Amino acid sequence: MLTFKSAKSILHVGGIGLIPKAPGTWGSLAGLLSGAVIVALFGVWALLLCSLAAIALGLYAGKIVTSHEPMDDPSWFVLDEVIGMWLVLLVTPFSLFGYALAFALFRVFDIFKPWPVSWADRRVKGTFGILLDDILAAMYAGALILLLL
Repeated sequence: MLTFKSAKSILHVGGIGLIPKAPGTWGSLAGLLSGAVIVALFGVWALLLCSLAAIALGLYAGKIVTSHEPMDDPSWFVLDEVIGMWLVLLVTPFSLFGYALAFALFRVFDIFKPWPVSWADRRVKGTFGILLDDILAAMYAGALILLLL
């Protein structure tokens, strides 16, 4: 069982979300780098499994944190950016250009939130909502990568 402190650490990815400037960008960069390592060492299927495990762990950790304090998509919660980047990397060719494009597209869709990303961001509450808008942003970025590459 996770403690409040360990659950919060999972959600801010070991302190990355506590960086004062642009924590979402730093979380995305952490997702890009860790995703690249997972793909290089174990392949894209391992990244898929890690993504699904991170979603489950994030939901569990979020439940623990929200039982102690209210949480409405705080800036320190960056596990969603890591998961979003990992999902985009599932369809991205393993190359410097491909991964740079994946990072840029994911950040654009995560920041500007086209529909239904904006809908999920406004309407779906709790940890699931925090994760969902980044999953949807990742789907947009991934679809565009498939079209471009």
